[in-house]
Amino acid sequence: MTHGDGGGFVRCGICGADAAGPCARCRTPVCGDCCVLTQGTAGRWAICVRCDQRGGRSARTGWAFVLAWLMLPLLGLCALLVLLYFLFG
Repeated sequence: MTHGDGGGFVRCGICGADAAGPCARCRTPVCGDCCVLTQGTAGRWAICVRCDQRGGRSARTGWAFVLAWLMLPLLGLCALLVLLYFLFG
């Protein structure tokens, strides 16, 4: 650590120890003791124990959100096409 670099080590947001990196969900700095690894993704991501308690370490809810984000506009367009077909077809 050099003089005048604007601070020291980043501390864990949960226990106050030296942080290993940020949580993949909430970006809070966490140490190795306060994080868990995700399951069900192509890569392994470390999330803090708070995010693990709230949403679990599975990526299933994230994939469900992406699928809903893709399907809702498509279903809306299909409903619009059916409405136009009945009105003008």
